[in-house]
Parts: sequence; structure tokens; C-alpha cells
Amino acid sequence: QVQLVESGGGLVQAGGSLRLSCAASGSIFAINSMAWYRQAPGKQRELVATIGSGGTTNYADSVKGRFTISRDNAKNTVFLQMNSLNPEDTAVYFCRMVLQSTTRRWAEYWGRGTQVTVSS
Repeated sequence: QVQLVESGGGLVQAGGSLRLSCAASGSIFAINSMAWYRQAPGKQRELVATIGSGGTTNYADSVKGRFTISRDNAKNTVFLQMNSLNPEDTAVYFCRMVLQSTTRRWAEYWGRGTQVTVSS
């Protein structure tokens, strides 16, 4: 059994910063890609940022220069540092990992999400 748990969300004023964390636990053998997605009310879930096993990162155009994704492989954790937040960043943020369990089976896993609200 594998679980992903996000933390770090909350309410912040425009221009402020938040740091999200997502820790994976359970029967994990290896983790490939890690990513953050977000879903605003009434909108589809969208990709925010990804980081590969080698550290290669990619970002949505809307967050480039403001958000930074990183990972701690020893702790099976992915982070999202969010700076210069604006109200359009308000959403539930989800982490996603593609990982290999101790049964050697590869699968994707999602966290339950953490709310980020940016006030103007």
C-alpha cells in the first residue's frame, strides 16, 4: 500500500509565498517522476510542474519564474515553492508520483490535495 500526503497549503495574500510538500509512504521500491497539478473551482485539473528522476524540471507557462519544484529522494518527498502568488493561483493542489512498489509493479499515485487560497 502506497500513500501520498500533501501539506503546506493555506491562505495567503497576493504577493506572498507558500511551500507545499508531498511525502510518499508505504511499500516503495523506486520513484520515477513527481509532479504537481492544480484544480480551480469549475476548471479542469492542470499540470503545474514536473521533476524527473534525474532532476529535470518543467513548468506551466503560468508559473514559470514564480514556482520551483524540487525533490528529496531520500525522503520520497516532492516540494513546490510558490512565490509571487496571485488570486489566479487559488486552487486545490495535488501531487502525483509514478513509482515502483516492492512488488516491482509500476503505477501512478495521487495525493488527496491541499487547498491554496490567495486573497487580493
